[in-house]
Amino acid sequence: MEQTVKKTTTTAYIIDLTQIEGDGDFLCPCCGTLISPEDESETSYTIQKVKMQRDEQLRELTIKCNRCGSTIHLTGFTTL
Repeated sequence: MEQTVKKTTTTAYIIDLTQIEGDGDFLCPCCGTLISPEDESETSYTIQKVKMQRDEQLRELTIKCNRCGSTIHLTGFTTL
């Protein structure tokens, strides 16, 4: 019996929030789904990882687009 193995790959992107205009909304770089910080239900994305600085400020947030599966690393929460 022959089995088919399907290999899936995900694409990773980095978005610096200091470089976008507006209130933090942006489009997924892969599929164009609107990602909004107002979406608390995680309908369009899922939080994967949270990185904090030593002073307990948010440094990086890793999310996954629920439509295409792309991984998006959000930076720019704090400025030096």
